[in-house]
Amino acid sequence: MRESCLWAGSAPKVKMRSPEKGIAVKDPTAVERANLLNMAKLSIKGLIESALSFGRTLDSDYPPLQQFFVVMEHCLKHGLKVRKSFLSYNKTIWGPLELVEKLYPEAEEIAASVRDLPGLKTPLGRARAWLRLALMQKKMADYLRCLIIQRDLLSEFYEYHALMMEEEGAVIVGLLVGLNVIDANLCVKGEDLDSQVGVIDFSVYLKSDDDIGGKERDVQIAAILDQKNYVEELNRQLNSTVSSLHARVDSLEKSNTKLIEELAIAKNNIIKLQEENHQLRSENTLILMKTQHHLEATKVDVEAELQTYKHSRQGLDEMYSEARRQLREESQLRQDMENELVVQVSMKHEIELAMKLLEKDIHEKQDTLIGLRQQLDEVKAINMEMYQKLQVSEDAMKEKSEIISRLEDKTNQINAAMKQLEQSDKDLLTQTRTIAMSFVKCASNEAQHQYKLVKDISF
Repeated sequence: MRESCLWAGSAPKVKMRSPEKGIAVKDPTAVERANLLNMAKLSIKGLIESALSFGRTLDSDYPPLQQFFVVMEHCLKHGLKVRKSFLSYNKTIWGPLELVEKLYPEAEEIAASVRDLPGLKTPLGRARAWLRLALMQKKMADYLRCLIIQRDLLSEFYEYHALMMEEEGAVIVGLLVGLNVIDANLCVKGEDLDSQVGVIDFSVYLKSDDDIGGKERDVQIAAILDQKNYVEELNRQLNSTVSSLHARVDSLEKSNTKLIEELAIAKNNIIKLQEENHQLRSENTLILMKTQHHLEATKVDVEAELQTYKHSRQGLDEMYSEARRQLREESQLRQDMENELVVQVSMKHEIELAMKLLEKDIHEKQDTLIGLRQQLDEVKAINMEMYQKLQVSEDAMKEKSEIISRLEDKTNQINAAMKQLEQSDKDLLTQTRTIAMSFVKCASNEAQHQYKLVKDISF
């Protein structure tokens, strides 16, 4: 059954006349939207005026606030589509309100808080809690404004003639901006929002002059009661302040007594410390006198030792200068010996090089001598062969006598050359022996000289 039946019963009946008489017929849905808009205006205006005259934070039991939520619930339910489920038909305003968190990121916190409430079991209860939290945040107008702008998304939840789909919805959202001037403190967690019946009480908006005067008296009485409660609260605060001051005075007296005792103990300690200080000063004076006598005696001893040290230092300086002079002389001698040793080493290398050259020359001459001996053997073999041929043919011997004579001459020459080579070989061996003997003598003289130098240095 549609929610608009309530408005059909409460609003004046509209007579349907035939078009033949020329009278236009009004659309029932337009009348419903107009009625809801007027009720929203009255509810918002009355809530703002009463809240400003009340002068305090509103709670859940405030009647104008309760009627405002009922009117908003009827406005949101107008033209809502019926969604089928497995068990029954579902017609609730939680669907479009849950869509706000996707369009307005700041609404995610309020939607999460509504889902986390333990006492809510129905979507209608979550929607009512959402409206209360949005009012406390003073964001209801912003949330609903971003919702009515998205008509393509609202078409999934509302019919085309619904209040939220027409201009009346934008007007109501504009009126909701005025609610930002009031403060509300609503306890959503302990309130039964699932089973509440949303019925509009028209007596709140239709009042006589007596009711208005009674309302003013009630306001005055409430103001007097508020003043009384304020005075009582102020009295309780003053009493608590006085009691805390008494307790503080007691604690200060105790601490003062304790400080006086500590001061007396400190004075006694100061007297003892002064006596100890006087005694320590007298002991310090005696110790200072003894120390001065000891220092004077020590000073005399130190001066005597200093004179002795100066005399011994002078002798040591002379010995040091003499030793330094001898060290310089020995260093110079050693430098000369090292230079001479370098020269002798270079001469030794030159002699060794000359020996190697002589040995090489001797080896070459020996090779030449061996070659000449081989030639001599060959000549002898040829001579023997010629002699044999001479015996065989005497005629040929005569013819070749000249050749033999020549060969003999050559043989004599070769013998003479061999003698000369042997003589030169002997001369070379003699020279080599002479050079070796001279090198041995030089080496022995150098060794004797070095031994004498080392002996002098050690001495």
